[in-house]
Amino acid sequence: MNELIANLHIIEVIYLIASTLFILSLKWMSSPTTARHGVWAGELGMLLAVCGTLLHHGIVDYKWVIVGLVLGTGIGIPLGLVQMTAVPQRTALSHAFGALCVTLVGTAEYYLQTPNVPRFTMGVLSAEVILGGLTFTGSLMAAGKLQEVLPQRPLTYKGQNVVNFLLLGSAIGLAVYLVRHPGATHLFPLMVAIAVIFGVLLIIPIGGADMPTVISLLNSYAGLSAAAMGFVLDNKLLIIAGALDGSSGLILSIIMSKAMNRSFTNVLFGAFGQDQTAAGGKQEARPVRSATAEEAAAILSAANKVVVVPGYGMAVAQAQHKVRELYDTLTKRGVEVRFAIHPVAGRMPGHMNVLLAEADIPYDRLIDMEEINGDFPQTDVALVIGANDVTNPSARNDPSSPIYGMPILDVDKAHTIMVIKRGMSPGFAGIDNPLYYLDHNLMLFGDAKAFVGNIVRELTGGGHS
Repeated sequence: MNELIANLHIIEVIYLIASTLFILSLKWMSSPTTARHGVWAGELGMLLAVCGTLLHHGIVDYKWVIVGLVLGTGIGIPLGLVQMTAVPQRTALSHAFGALCVTLVGTAEYYLQTPNVPRFTMGVLSAEVILGGLTFTGSLMAAGKLQEVLPQRPLTYKGQNVVNFLLLGSAIGLAVYLVRHPGATHLFPLMVAIAVIFGVLLIIPIGGADMPTVISLLNSYAGLSAAAMGFVLDNKLLIIAGALDGSSGLILSIIMSKAMNRSFTNVLFGAFGQDQTAAGGKQEARPVRSATAEEAAAILSAANKVVVVPGYGMAVAQAQHKVRELYDTLTKRGVEVRFAIHPVAGRMPGHMNVLLAEADIPYDRLIDMEEINGDFPQTDVALVIGANDVTNPSARNDPSSPIYGMPILDVDKAHTIMVIKRGMSPGFAGIDNPLYYLDHNLMLFGDAKAFVGNIVRELTGGGHS
C-alpha cells in the first residue's frame, strides 16, 4: 500500500513538472527569440507526461503499450520529415489523430462505466466525443483541401447552415438525454456518428484562402476535447494541457479572423468562405510591365530600403534559402532589407515566420504588418515573392471586392514594386490583383527559387554597383 502511495506521489510530481513545462513552452513560443526554448520545453514536458503515465499502477501488461509506441513512432517519423510546404496538412493530420484518440478513449470509458456513469462525468464525456468526432473528420477534410485531393473551393448548398445547426443540436440533445439516462447505450454511437458527419459538413464550405484560420480553430477544438478527457480520466495534466491548447487556439483564431476581416461567428459555424466563389474568373486581360533578373538586380542594387513580402509562392518554390542569399548580398552592399509579415500569409499561422527562420534570417528583420505598413511610402523597392491576396489593393479601395476590408500590406505605396510569380493566375480568393497593372510595378515571371537565384548571381557578378 505504501509503495502504491509513493508511486502516485512520484507520478504527481512528474505531472506537475510537465504541466509547468507546457506553460513555459507556450509562453516562450510567443516570441521568435525564445521559440526554440519553447519547443524543447514542450518536447521535454510531453516526454515526462508519457513516462509518468507509464508508471501508472493501472497498467497490468506493457505488451500492447510497446506495440502502440512502435507503431506510433513508425508513423510519426515520416510525418515529421515532410517538406515545409506540407506542414499545414501534416498539422491538420496531427489534429485528426489526436481527436480520434480522444474519441476512442471517451467511447471506451463510457462502455466501461455504463450504466453507473455520474452525471458530471457523462456531461464532459459527451463533450469529449462530440468535439473529438467533429475535429477528427474536420481535420481530415482540411488536410484533403490543403493537399488538393479535395476541391479547395467552398462547397455550398441551399440551407447549409440550417442542416449544420440541426446536426449540432441533435448531438447536443442526445448528450443531454444521456446525462439523464446514461444506460441508453444505443444512443451513444448515434451521437458520435452525428459529430463525425458534422465535422465534414463544417469544413466543406470553407475555401482554401481561409485554411489558416480553420487549422487554428481545429487546434482549439482538439485541445478542448483533450481537456474534457482529462476530467473523465481524472487527469490534471490532461486538463491543463488541453486547456492551454484550446484557449491559445481560440485566441489565435480570433486574431486571425480580425486580420482577414472575417466574422468569427461565421468562422465558428462554417460556410464563411462561400462569397469567394462569385469572384472567380474575373481576371482582366490588361497589359503588365515585366523585367528580367538583370534589370531587377540593377533596381535592387540602387535602392537604400528594400522590403521583401513573402507568400505561399515562396513556400511552394522552397525559395527561402535563396531569399537569405539575397538578403546577405544586399545587406553587404549597405541596403536595408526587412521582411513584411502578414498574419495569414501562407496556409497556416506563422507559416512565413517558420520558413524564414529555417533559412536563419534574423528575427529582428521580420516585421509585422501593423508595424511596417507605415514605412512603405519611404521604401524604395517592395519585392513580393508569391504573395497575392495579402497585397491586393482591392481590399482597401474596392467596396465590391469579396476581400474588401481585409487588412493588407500596403506594398502599392512603395516607390517601386517587383512581384515574382509564375504567371498571372489569381490567389486563393480567386480574384484579380490590380497591383500587377500599376505603372510602378514590374512582374518577374518565373519560379521564385530560380528567379531569386538569378538576381543574386547578377548582384554578385559585379555587373551593377
